[in-house]
Parts: sequence; structure tokens; C-alpha cells
Amino acid sequence: MRLSIRHTTRYRYDTPLANAMQQLRLTPQNCAGQKVIDWSIDARGMDRATSYRDAFENIVHMVSSDDTIETVEITASGNVETQDTAGVVGFEKGAAPVRIFTRVTPLTKSNQAIRRLANLVGEDDQLSGFHALMHAIREKVEYKIGVTDTHSTAASALSSGEGVCQDHAHIFIAAARSIGVPARYVSGYLLLEDEQASEAHHAWAEVYLANLGWVGFDISNEICPTDRYVRLTTGLDSRSAAPIRGIQLGGTEENLQVEVDVLQAAHQQQQ
Repeated sequence: MRLSIRHTTRYRYDTPLANAMQQLRLTPQNCAGQKVIDWSIDARGMDRATSYRDAFENIVHMVSSDDTIETVEITASGNVETQDTAGVVGFEKGAAPVRIFTRVTPLTKSNQAIRRLANLVGEDDQLSGFHALMHAIREKVEYKIGVTDTHSTAASALSSGEGVCQDHAHIFIAAARSIGVPARYVSGYLLLEDEQASEAHHAWAEVYLANLGWVGFDISNEICPTDRYVRLTTGLDSRSAAPIRGIQLGGTEENLQVEVDVLQAAHQQQQ
């Protein structure tokens, strides 16, 4: 399937910015089940951006602006060819050491309730166990927008019984790491049914299994990623995998607007 993606982020301020610097992790890469056909980023300062790979092998563009502005707009767009691999990304060469993904962060710290959920994953058939864990988390945490924020932890989301894809992924990751299984956070895009507009970019989790490599689980939708998904970034949690991170001087009352459009390529729709 060929997916066409357009991801626009706008920051508006009541008073002008004096300076802004942003890390853009907005470039998907080729991997199992995913081939980038074309991709571009339109942002102020992109023509002089510094580019590098971070500790998790994400492509980063560092952009900065010292103009006095009240609006910052960043748009990433392109086309990606996808295949359904049942969520299996497999083994990766040259990536960050797998053991780094056993590291616990403030957002993915487990508690007794999370460790009880982790007991669903046995040693003999971990793949089936993680499927059971995915369904159990979704049963306990209702998908609800606006009840958590970027600072919400896995434990607090499980306790409240409400959250979004970010919270589902954090709980899953916390449970996996509590039993010593490497797990990472994935930020990306999802083609919704009937090509509905997305609230924002999507998020899910991946665990590392000895016989399969990395395998993805979308807890919010209770499935492993299919050809309707595009992987963008990976990290220890939502902070390290955030598509955009930055600092700014000046500016008051930041207003953020995110628009994500994921469509099936027109030539495929006509067939």
C-alpha cells in the first residue's frame, strides 16, 4: 500500500519569539514493511539545518531562527510504500544496543499493578503473552482524549483507567521492562478507517523477542501494526521519541495546533 502523509505543526504566541531552536525527528526511514518513496520538511531555517542521528538512530534536523516571529509552522510530507509484516520489524544492524531499551524512565516506571499485568507474559511463549498483555491494558484503560498530558506516567494512567495511545504504550513498555524484556516507544502515522482525519501522530510499542527481533503492538487498537502504519521515530518513551522538541526565548501563551493527514495514494484508490 502506498500512503501519502502530510503532518503540519503550528505554534502561535501572543508576543513574538526572540529566538527558537528545534530538533525535528520528522523523517521516516526504510525498514521491514516500509520504504520511503519521497519525503520533505518545510520549516524556517531548514536550508541551514544541522543533521545527525541520535542515540536511537532517528534522523534529526536541528533548525534555529533568530527572527522576531509570532508563528512557527513546520510541515513534513511525502509518500511511503508499506507491507503488512504482522508487526514484525525484525533484527536491526547498526542500531542502538538492545539492552538500552531495558532502561526505566520516569514515564515508564512500573508499580505493583503494572508488574501484575506483566505476569501475563510467560517464558515459554512470550509472543502470545504480549498479545494477552496488550488486550489486558486496553481493557483496563479506556481510550479517552484530554484526560492525560505529556507528563502523565504509566502508573498514573493505569490508575485512572483512561488515556490515549501514548499512555497505553507507556504501560506496555513499563510492564515489559519490569520482566527484563527490552521495549521501546514508537511514534508514527496510521491510516484510519474511511481515511478520517487524525487527531495527531499515532504511537505504539515494540518489544524485542529473541526469535523474532522487534515486534510492534498497538495497544489502543489491539492489533499488531499492519500496512496502514508508518514508523517515524523510536525511543525510550514519548519524550525521547517526540517528533519535535525545542527551546525558545521570548513568546508568551503558546498555542499548539497539529494536523495529520494520512491517505491512500490516489492511483491505488482508482484500481
